[in-house]
Amino acid sequence: MCKKLKGVHNRIDKCMINLIENIGWLIGKDFGTEERVGRSWKTVACCCGHGKYPMTIVVESPHGNHLEIVSDKYIDRKRNFYKKDKQGYYYIPEVVKKCK
Repeated sequence: MCKKLKGVHNRIDKCMINLIENIGWLIGKDFGTEERVGRSWKTVACCCGHGKYPMTIVVESPHGNHLEIVSDKYIDRKRNFYKKDKQGYYYIPEVVKKCK
């Protein structure tokens, strides 16, 4: 488990960098870049959960749908996938509901 960084919400958690890079390679897109290679899936968000919530990785399909691939749950929003709890941890409500 990595440490939650105060005020940092737009970076890849250090513990997930290799995983996200490998997923990007598999789906044909590097995280956070506009260069598309082969297939047109795109990794758009991720969080390790910091031991409080489940790990989440959100990808965008070629049709613009967003799928959280760890829970296999589609997210209806096009942005702002994560909500923040009182302690400042980010989570996806649809995924937390499914896990409980």
